[in-house]
Amino acid sequence: MGESRPIASAAPSEESATSSSLPPPPPPPRQLLSLVQPSQRKKQRPIKLFQLFRSVFRSFPIITPVCKLPILHGGLPDGHRNTAGSRVTGTLFGYRKGRVSLSIQENSRCFPNLVVELAMQTSVLQKEMSSGMVRIALECEKRPEKDRLKLLEEPIWTMFCNGKKSGYGVKRDATDVDLNIMGILRPVSMGAGVLPGNSEVEGPDSEMAYMRAHFDRVVGSKDSETLYMLSPEGNNGPELSIFFVRI
Repeated sequence: MGESRPIASAAPSEESATSSSLPPPPPPPRQLLSLVQPSQRKKQRPIKLFQLFRSVFRSFPIITPVCKLPILHGGLPDGHRNTAGSRVTGTLFGYRKGRVSLSIQENSRCFPNLVVELAMQTSVLQKEMSSGMVRIALECEKRPEKDRLKLLEEPIWTMFCNGKKSGYGVKRDATDVDLNIMGILRPVSMGAGVLPGNSEVEGPDSEMAYMRAHFDRVVGSKDSETLYMLSPEGNNGPELSIFFVRI
């Protein structure tokens, strides 16, 4: 038998040593790929039925914060919910210790048409919702005709919640975080819950709370639109109305 010799182990190359010390790349944002562009549907013309809602809206003392809103039991008449306007998907979401945002989508599969950061913490809105009825009014001033934007393209709004001035709502472009949340919630048509928070930003105990529902979108004129939240059949849950108005 011949003399056996030890086999020398191959030294790791500089490239492999360098690659092993690097952290793995982050996973791709798969949720973003699941959203689609909204369809280019023509806007519906204002209808006479909205005159009833507009007369009710004008009675809201949203300009005087010390007054209370009148209670309208039952919300919209049952026969008017589907005929008053188009149906959209609305999502209220935010960290419990942060400000709540509103996202409006054509449906849960589409990119947002509108994202507004509201002047209210998520925990405060949850407390208001527990009272059973919330009316949010977003107001802006009229511009000269030559400088006028479409109503939902206005950049900043004065916000009232149940008749009390809360601060200012700000329209913004959807961020990667917003789109990621919408992608995660794509299978959810209606519901509420919490999502894991970003511990690096909000701390280890953070949670992203959300509430999603269908809304009837009623276009009264170029200076007024209203979103009425629709509850599932037989569910006497909280009522939520969101008013956009130029005064």
